[in-house]
Amino acid sequence: MNMKSAALLRSTALAAIAAISVSHASIAFAADATDAADDAAVDGDAIIVTGTILASQQASVEAKRKADNLTDIAAADSVGRFPDQNAAAALARLPAVAVQRDQGQERYIQVRGAPNRWTSVSIDGIPVVGVDEGGDTRAFRFDAIPAVLLSEMVINKSLTSNLQADAVVATIDLKTYSPMQKRGLHVSGDLGYGKMDLGGGEQRQGSLRLSWSNDTVGFVLGGSHYRRKQLTDNREASYAEDGTPTNFSIRQYKLERWNNGLFGGVEYEPEDGKRIYAKAIFSEFNDNEQRNQYDFTIDGENVAGMRGSFNFGEYRNRNYIGTIGGDYATDDGLTASVKLNYTRTENTSYLPLVMAASTGLPDMSYDISNPNFPIFTVNSGTFSQTSLSIPGTVLIPAKQKTVSDSYTAKIDVSKEMGDLTLSAGGLYADRDIQGNNFSFSNVVYLGAYAAAIGQPFNVNSYITGKSWDSDYPLGLTFNYADNVAMRRDVDSLLATLESYGLYDPAKDVPATDLYFQKEKTLAGYVMAKVESGPLTAIGGLRVENYVLDNAGSVYDGTTYVPLALHSSRTDLFPSLNIRYEATGNLVLRLAGQRGVSRPAFGAMRIGASINDTTNPGEISGGNPFLKPEYTWGTDASIEYYLPGNGLISVAGFYRWVDNVLYQSQQTVGSDFYNFGGVDRSGYRLSGTFNGESGKLYGVEFNVLKQFDFLPGALSGFGFQGNLTLLDGSFDTPAEKNIAFQGMSNTIANASLFYEKYGASARVSYQWRSHWLDTLGGLGSGEYRKGYGNLDVSLRYAMNENLTLFADLANLTNETYIAYEGTTATPTEVERIGSRYLFGVRFSY
Repeated sequence: MNMKSAALLRSTALAAIAAISVSHASIAFAADATDAADDAAVDGDAIIVTGTILASQQASVEAKRKADNLTDIAAADSVGRFPDQNAAAALARLPAVAVQRDQGQERYIQVRGAPNRWTSVSIDGIPVVGVDEGGDTRAFRFDAIPAVLLSEMVINKSLTSNLQADAVVATIDLKTYSPMQKRGLHVSGDLGYGKMDLGGGEQRQGSLRLSWSNDTVGFVLGGSHYRRKQLTDNREASYAEDGTPTNFSIRQYKLERWNNGLFGGVEYEPEDGKRIYAKAIFSEFNDNEQRNQYDFTIDGENVAGMRGSFNFGEYRNRNYIGTIGGDYATDDGLTASVKLNYTRTENTSYLPLVMAASTGLPDMSYDISNPNFPIFTVNSGTFSQTSLSIPGTVLIPAKQKTVSDSYTAKIDVSKEMGDLTLSAGGLYADRDIQGNNFSFSNVVYLGAYAAAIGQPFNVNSYITGKSWDSDYPLGLTFNYADNVAMRRDVDSLLATLESYGLYDPAKDVPATDLYFQKEKTLAGYVMAKVESGPLTAIGGLRVENYVLDNAGSVYDGTTYVPLALHSSRTDLFPSLNIRYEATGNLVLRLAGQRGVSRPAFGAMRIGASINDTTNPGEISGGNPFLKPEYTWGTDASIEYYLPGNGLISVAGFYRWVDNVLYQSQQTVGSDFYNFGGVDRSGYRLSGTFNGESGKLYGVEFNVLKQFDFLPGALSGFGFQGNLTLLDGSFDTPAEKNIAFQGMSNTIANASLFYEKYGASARVSYQWRSHWLDTLGGLGSGEYRKGYGNLDVSLRYAMNENLTLFADLANLTNETYIAYEGTTATPTEVERIGSRYLFGVRFSY
């Protein structure tokens, strides 16, 4: 963004805030046109949608008109209207929400372009934290939560004091389905099958939800499954400081990914205002990954060497969630709610990576006229994929596992007294986290050891006769390796090597990579809501005491030394939300709050390696002295409700953030590592540190309109679109105005839909501009190039119980590109192709 654009954005954002106001379009799209009889129901400030697109939009607009704070709401059933299999994809349709993908599949969301760690998540109002690979972030992994398990997803962009304060830009509440929403027996689900364009792998999904209730008791039981077999074309590169290439990595991944979800619940409501319930959720994300990779070392204009890398790896993420609770309400305005929750989250990865260098590479050169696709040419001799060194074959058994066990109790009480409502409540959370960052330290000399015990291992023997399915130009022909057979033989060989004392699995994860942490949060709040004619004001104060016990081991080159650190802090988090209904069609809002974001588990681990031989000495590992990031923020916007069914809104926001996290190397400045008679306070510590102040601001535009002014069949058309313009930066002691990682300056969504006569169609386009991915490297770091995704969803209701559907996703066959400095030096180029899914939805 140039200086004029940035200045315009600053003035626009500040003007929007100064002018007041509010609303972020909460557009909830329904699952089935056949459920129109149920339409939609407004539940307090939330919205539960079960009807047609138009019915859901009407209920959404009404919910936005009444909401106390700034929210966006998506019905989880919107996956029935969009080709979205998980919650991240569904949320990405809302204003100011960008999505982060892993090999083309949605995983994290970034509200308002902020780092994903600045958005917190709750399930049925209970805070949960993400457990990612290595504990590098607390960001919640939405690819492990199928959207069909939920009744709605609410993005709270401004906070009230009854919400968790652990949020800089937003907190998202994922709400589960209640069987009391519909009386009687109800059955709904879907079956779908399709193909991935690249490689022709299958794609399939299925879900089933059974619910029954009468006036006093209800039951719900459901499950979902989604599986895709895909290929990922991938090219990666590294460069010298002058921008000349030093390595090209030619890769293709064969993936099989699947999500499973199970949920159940029982509710008992003996009379109005009295309810007890129990709910349970199990969800998992699984990824079996086969790697085919060849790295070419570059020397000037020639290829100097080649190395092959292979593995059959496993990634797993599982969530076990159980909640019991009760609600109580009286006719005189007293309400109370109690919830008890247990959540266990597990994230494990195992990548047994087999590597070997080529022993007979011919004279080769390369052409990067198109820097995204290096083309290799054999000048003399013959290129052989099976020239890898057998005795030089090594194995790196990379491992990671992080487990979080959380016990949470939450109580909320409110009393309505005319125009005044007083509320108070508390929360206690006890969380244990044990894990390790991704460990790659153990090296097993597979070729040499196997030969020594008389069980030779020939890495070349696993190359098959099937060539890669790829639409990337290359200049060479590669055949797939049989990674499944290789993994089977490697597992057998490792067991034998262990019996010979040539492999020690305990060394796969060194003690310096481990972390053991215990968090306790005790929070309480008071809040008052005042209604006076068109004006509603909600103010409150939240108090949180956070206690952390942090333990791990450091290695000084000789011994592992256990260390521990205890810390405790109490913080105040005030909030204020003002809503003013200027006219029947115009609503203004203004909000302010304080929030917090705590460091990731792996980033603040104690585990570290110490080098006492350098001057000054060096320590590499976690940083247990990290402080939380704190924010003061304000939001303002204006909503105008169009006649009939429509909404136009403009919103502005500003966040001031202290202690922004970033990677660096700094002096320890503490006696924490002083053991064995050595003063290490002057050593240099490499890890994550707190920067200085930062600011994030932006403007959101949103439009929703059904073209009901058109005659006859044309009145079925409608449009939903949103545009978000963002800017911001932070400072460190050494550098100023650093861009936030993950922040796109522009995020846009547009959907043209049609629904009439039982037919439903939607064409949707998502776009986000380039963003900084990691700091360092050429220029100011590694960036991700902007991209767009075009999706089409089609539905036809055959009768009131059956609907046929077709979901066509990523029709532009988007290429995802990372680069350093400029796009002339791409570091990663990736493509997964389009995907097509066809099936039937049923309801009874």
